[in-house]
Amino acid sequence: MDGDEDKRQDTATAAQDTLRLILVTGPSGAGRSTAINALEDLGFEAIDNLPMRLLQPLLEAPPSGRPLALGLDVRNRDFSVNSVLDLIRLFADTPEVEAEVLYLDCRQDVLLRRYSETRRRHPLAPAEAPEAGIAREIDLLDPLRNHADLLIDTSELTPHDLRAEIGRWYDPNPADRMAVSVQSFSYKRGVPRGLDLVLDCRFLRNPHWHPGLRGLDGRDSRVSDYIEADPRHAEFLRHVSDLIGFLLPAYRDEGKHHLSIGFGCTGGQHRSVAVTEDLANRLAKAGWRVSKRHREFERHARSVPPISVG
Repeated sequence: MDGDEDKRQDTATAAQDTLRLILVTGPSGAGRSTAINALEDLGFEAIDNLPMRLLQPLLEAPPSGRPLALGLDVRNRDFSVNSVLDLIRLFADTPEVEAEVLYLDCRQDVLLRRYSETRRRHPLAPAEAPEAGIAREIDLLDPLRNHADLLIDTSELTPHDLRAEIGRWYDPNPADRMAVSVQSFSYKRGVPRGLDLVLDCRFLRNPHWHPGLRGLDGRDSRVSDYIEADPRHAEFLRHVSDLIGFLLPAYRDEGKHHLSIGFGCTGGQHRSVAVTEDLANRLAKAGWRVSKRHREFERHARSVPPISVG
């Protein structure tokens, strides 16, 4: 028994001495800064744009007791893809470091739009149009993309969505922090990516056909009262609430720490918005960590801003 206890203690000590290291990279504008901030909120020691020559001294310094997240891209001083690949190979043979590469990917047209919105110059094309630098960087980083342990495509993600995705993969206490995202959307623009459950609200009475309500949205009490007057509304919300209330503890027990629920209607302005607000409030009162999103409002820049370049 003493020998077994010694082995367990040795294993625990080794685990404590092992540094978890996340290398966060990807093209400029894909959301690296958002990811780094999200990892810092999850308890990581986060450092962005560290010169490559300082990385080895950093790893040789006394440990902070926290996992480490490093943001690496072409703006790092003395950055080179080969240097990063050499580090990855070195870490693979270093038992004291548990390293993985998080690559944030994004479509070129979306990156161009983000640069156009911020009016920033691309680091690889300071005197040219951003699309030239974007194309060069994507080509340059392709070997790192192929070595990624986790690849997240941020093309259709808001900063909130990206933070939630980071939490799904890197939250150290998922069972204690299970979060629920409830969002509304218009079927005209398609079902949002990443939803776990999708429910259709188009059977409820539509405020769009009421002249006094058409220009309002589902957050307005006049609109929600109109929808709630539909005799099917109360039973619908009761069944949905019971279903979600049953699923959340089951998903949490299975290790899932984020559930995304979508409600759709024709225009994404009235019915889906009102139902999203109602369910989110119910879940919050029940003690769940809830966030709300109304996609079609974001489209008109009335809510969440796009992911910033960085």
